[in-house]
Amino acid sequence: MLTFEYRGLGVEPRLSDYQETWDHQRAVHAEVASGARPGHVIFVEHPPVYTAGRRTKLSDYPKDGTPVVAVDRGGEITYHGPGQLVGYPIVHLPDGVGVVDHVRAMEAAVIDLLDGYGIASGRVEGRTGVWLAPSGLQPERKICAIGVRVAQRTALHGFALNVLSSAERFGNIVPCGISDAGVTSIVEELPGDWSVRAVAHDLEPLLREHLLHT
Repeated sequence: MLTFEYRGLGVEPRLSDYQETWDHQRAVHAEVASGARPGHVIFVEHPPVYTAGRRTKLSDYPKDGTPVVAVDRGGEITYHGPGQLVGYPIVHLPDGVGVVDHVRAMEAAVIDLLDGYGIASGRVEGRTGVWLAPSGLQPERKICAIGVRVAQRTALHGFALNVLSSAERFGNIVPCGISDAGVTSIVEELPGDWSVRAVAHDLEPLLREHLLHT
């Protein structure tokens, strides 16, 4: 069983403070890890914030001194902000299912979502997340970042899918420590009237399918 929470993504959307959401995520994690509740996915849209995973180097921090929140997930620095669907799947990993399997399940769900929209995406060997291949003058570019942590056999943190463009914010850092590739979003690849809330609803059944079959 897997439950979903659209935190701030209702009829009247609101941005969810990162620290407040992080506190909520840890509370949910404790309940899932103890068996008090089933796996739970939190969907949010954050106000602008940079978060630094355990492998972040000081040289990858914002060049203008913008504050960074250090977090205990894997990976390096990334940006969260308006126009981005952030998902926190807090799920127990059964015996035989590791961190990489969990990451691959999230990637598969997003790849299927984008394929349904008509956007061809996939994985890049040696890198996490969901990527678009080089095309024309555009380089290889990431559309969805993933960083997780597992404690008590229960995963937390998750993914950030770029729905609307935040190029100016990503330009302020070396996203995920990768300097030889670009960052993109759904609207940049397929212009249209996109909303974070609608994309979250489209992604829910795909996450349910892939996370329950890892």
